Order: sequence, then structure tokens, then C-alpha cells
Amino acid sequence: MGDIVYTFGGRPYLNLTNQCHCACVFCLRNTQDGVGSARSLWHEADPAWEEVELALERRDFSRVKEAAFCGYGEPLCALENLKRAARWLKDNYPHLLLRVDTNGLGDLIHGRPVAQELDGLIDIVSISLNAPDAARYHQLVRSPWGEAAYEALLKFTRDCQEYIPSVKFSVVNVLADEEIARCHEIAQGMGIPLRVRTRG
Repeated sequence: MGDIVYTFGGRPYLNLTNQCHCACVFCLRNTQDGVGSARSLWHEADPAWEEVELALERRDFSRVKEAAFCGYGEPLCALENLKRAARWLKDNYPHLLLRVDTNGLGDLIHGRPVAQELDGLIDIVSISLNAPDAARYHQLVRSPWGEAAYEALLKFTRDCQEYIPSVKFSVVNVLADEEIARCHEIAQGMGIPLRVRTRG
């Protein structure tokens, strides 16, 4: 079993699943087994709720301000456990801000709009925009939904703006400067801050 709760940069992270429908060319899990305090983020099978709850009970979150759902999979693939974990954390640590780092394809994964299901549970959602257009997005992310995934990502983002207090975009610095500039334009047009992440 991989680590369910680990720390990176002094912040706790929750690694609920290894499932991901994408094969991003820059994904960190292609090159190493863990990050931060995690010995390994690879699960033999996705943890059951009882395993997640036990991992949460063993960790003290009272001295941190924020925890993030992010590991070696797409957190929204484990939507039900994510919601249960978020509710558990809100009940036991009301001060704690909860963030989801996501590829933004939850609607395609589940076949329904999912942003509203995070209402009241998640405070921040960081969505990997990754590219300035659908063709470049598919080239980098390689999802099974082809170029249609890009518009689904943007729709999920707009839904999150309705239900989540803070919505952010990110891109990885594998893009050319001109592409990053175009991503900034998209983000500004939607009123969303954009962070450029360093690969690895």
C-alpha cells in the first residue's frame, strides 16, 4: 500500500487513487515512486474508505492551514472517498482549507457534472489547463477523449467558479513562452489566476 497521507513543502497531501485517464508527457509519476515524505505513492489497489479514515485519524492537522487532494492519480477518480475525506476533515478540523489539484476532467470521468458535489467541502480547486488550445492539450495530455477533453475542462472550470470559493489554473513550463502567454490570456479572460509550474 502506498502512502495515503504524505507531506510536501510542509503541507499535507492526500493520495486517494492511482487511477488517471491521461498520460501526460510531463507527469512526475513517470520518473519516481514518491515525493516529499512519501516512500511510495503507488497503491496495490485504491484504498477503501476505512483505510483512508484510519490514515486521517493517525495524522494531526491542527497546526496546518491547508491540505490538498493530490497524489499519483486524478483525485476526482476517487470522488466518493474524496467527499467523505473532505467531510471528515471539515468536521474534525473546521479551520482547515481543502484544495483539489485536478486535471479538470471529472465530468467526463463520471459522465455527469461534478463541481456542485464539491460545494461546501472544497475551498480551492487548482485545474491543470496545460495548453492554450485543444490540439496542443491533446498532444500533451493524451486523454482518451481526444480534443473534446479541453472544452470539458473549461466547462468544469466555469462550474467550479459557481460552487468553489477559489479557482486557479496551472500550466507546466514545458510550453513555449508564446503558449504560456496565450494561457495567461485564457485565464485572464475567465478571471482566474494562472500559475506556471516547474516540471518535476
